[in-house]
Amino acid sequence: MRNFNWINTFSFSTLIAIFSFLIGTVLFLLFIIIPSQNLLIIGFLYVATAVFINLIILISLIGQLLFIPLERTENTIRILILLSNIPIAILYLSHIIY
Repeated sequence: MRNFNWINTFSFSTLIAIFSFLIGTVLFLLFIIIPSQNLLIIGFLYVATAVFINLIILISLIGQLLFIPLERTENTIRILILLSNIPIAILYLSHIIY
């Protein structure tokens, strides 16, 4: 049995951001390797779901940023990590479109 203590070092929002990036990258690479209309639809459905989930987490982090001043630095970093997926998604989308 493996010990996954490293997962406990990340916050929930950071884990969501990492897994969103990984799943999005896998879908993007699959589409590059196997260009399929079905894969494109799955990818866009995934992006819509990821945007919804990440938006809820972002609103929660902004609320924590405003109301918990002692964790301002940590929450700011978590927000930036969460938002870092946006330019990556735009890059993937621009590559698919063009």
